Amino acid sequence: MKKIITSALLFIICTVHSQTTCCSKPKATDEFAMLTKNKNFVSSHDEPLPFKLSSPLGKEISFTTADGKTGYAYEVGDEKNIKVIFMIHEWWGLNDYIKQEAEHFAKETGARVIALDLYDKKVATNKDSASKFVGEVKAERAADIISGAIKYVGPSAKIATVGWCFGGGWSMQASLLAGKQAKACVIYYGMPEDNLEKLKKLNAPVLFVFAKKDGWINKDILTKFDDNMKKAGKDLTIRSYDADHAFANPSNPHFDKSSGEDAFTAAKAFIGKYLK
Repeated sequence: MKKIITSALLFIICTVHSQTTCCSKPKATDEFAMLTKNKNFVSSHDEPLPFKLSSPLGKEISFTTADGKTGYAYEVGDEKNIKVIFMIHEWWGLNDYIKQEAEHFAKETGARVIALDLYDKKVATNKDSASKFVGEVKAERAADIISGAIKYVGPSAKIATVGWCFGGGWSMQASLLAGKQAKACVIYYGMPEDNLEKLKKLNAPVLFVFAKKDGWINKDILTKFDDNMKKAGKDLTIRSYDADHAFANPSNPHFDKSSGEDAFTAAKAFIGKYLK
């Protein structure tokens, strides 16, 4: 019996390893998707407070994705501006809170902000639908959307990426996909990449916003990421807060305004430093 169990485990490990290496799927985003199967993780997210963006400053755009389909985003700023921030939503989707944040970043950084929609026009209004939508995201499709956006802004664009929670992990993947165009990467309590060979190819320095009370993107994950970044010879800045997961989300009934504002100031300064 012991041999049978061991063999089964080896088969599972080898299969997962094969899928990750052969298909180049981002393991980190898959790991985050697995969290949505955890009832405690799902229940820890409070329902978003209702909000409607009045007098939007940006516009809805569409572009051709790398798989020949259509991608969607909310764009704020001059199309000729080569300083670009790719913003990636939390697990709720591209809702009005993210659009408002795109306007905020555009105003404070002077960059053109493109808030990408990795849900293909689906927006969650409760934790069950959010969990469902995260689980439905295909890594290949998300990468195709990001690659399409990179082509949309053009080869002369200097790209920074920022995202929260689900979008935090994809902020890192977007910076990896952007190659030498990537100038700064901001991750708010998202799952970082742990593949050392991929990290060696990362062009952008990273700001990781860490919530000390986060039971999911926890200290062990951060410590491993810090160690991997050092091994890869990459620049990592860690900003820690005595707060819980999603503390910087204004749709969260337990939004930590003080910490959220401080984290935004840090993110703005970090992007401004490298997105010159």
